[in-house]
Amino acid sequence: MARIAFYAPLKPPDHDVPSGDRRVARLFVEALRLAGNEVLVASRLRSFDGDGDPARQSRIAARADTIAYRLIDRWRRRPQTAPDLWFTYHLYYKAPDWLGPAVSQALRIPYVIAEASVAMKRAAGPWALGHCGVVEALRRADLVIGLNPADREGVQPFTRSRAWMELPPFLDTRLYRQVPRAPDGPANLVTVAMMRSGDKLASYRLLGAALARLLNLAWTLDVIGDGPARDEVEAALAPLGSRVRFLGEASGTEVAARLAGADLFVWPAINEAYGMALLEAQASGVAVVAGNSGGVGTIIADGETGLLTPPGEIDAFAAAMRQLIEDPARCASFGEAAQRKTLREHDLAAAAQRLAAMLSTLRSDRAA
Repeated sequence: MARIAFYAPLKPPDHDVPSGDRRVARLFVEALRLAGNEVLVASRLRSFDGDGDPARQSRIAARADTIAYRLIDRWRRRPQTAPDLWFTYHLYYKAPDWLGPAVSQALRIPYVIAEASVAMKRAAGPWALGHCGVVEALRRADLVIGLNPADREGVQPFTRSRAWMELPPFLDTRLYRQVPRAPDGPANLVTVAMMRSGDKLASYRLLGAALARLLNLAWTLDVIGDGPARDEVEAALAPLGSRVRFLGEASGTEVAARLAGADLFVWPAINEAYGMALLEAQASGVAVVAGNSGGVGTIIADGETGLLTPPGEIDAFAAAMRQLIEDPARCASFGEAAQRKTLREHDLAAAAQRLAAMLSTLRSDRAA
């Protein structure tokens, strides 16, 4: 068993605001523990700067220096409590890791990163400091675990030889189930997403525009989620009238219950990394129509568990939804295949085994 210091610079796993990032952080903690490790949250420092304020970024980095010094001093004084490995989840130019590289180097322990991305256009400009922090962290990392294959091209040039390894996104499939669908009646469409400006709002708008072209078909849409752009989302879906039900923010258990009775999950996924909600839908035996951006194609097998469409194309998205609404037998077949694929490739237990193998090899290499 190893003692692992876990750190999520964007949002700690016990943060009070739900998000996909917090969800994946918690899943990593659970997987590491399931693999037999003791996991401690090393710090709750948020390095996130969404406004591109260099002065604020400098203040965060300076605060991180102080925290890193305290951690190093504490663990040197009490080596029996010191971690055997540092594990950072999710860093990018808006949320670099200012702690892991310094602490792991001082304590001479392996430094692992899971899910990182590099945007070279940020090498200059208001987030240049954060970009440099990400690049430096990648150069020091003993292992970089990629959940989204699309990140590899940007990340790998800054990693050590053989430092990149891929791990499919995962969840605890025991929480999801499939219930018999009604043989007739309107198709029950569902989507789960936060309501915020940017790509999420753009996806909602595309969804509304595409569904407006399918008003001659029988369907309803359940929307699970909330956020600061709620008014804009409601306006985007207003032309669909009473077919849409806004269910608001829901717990994980409530989301699983809603997905269990759905026929089709629909989400344009504009600039989506991979989409945990898409994975939840497939774990529930629900077919998916989604935009083929980022790592979405690693979750959805096009033509087998759902249909993928070119990102941002309204006509293609509407046509794909039409295909599955008009062919419920094919839609159900996709859902069954989706559930099998999720159990086989994206289950928490399988991820724990893969992580254990990755980390044991890393520790063996360091010991040698």
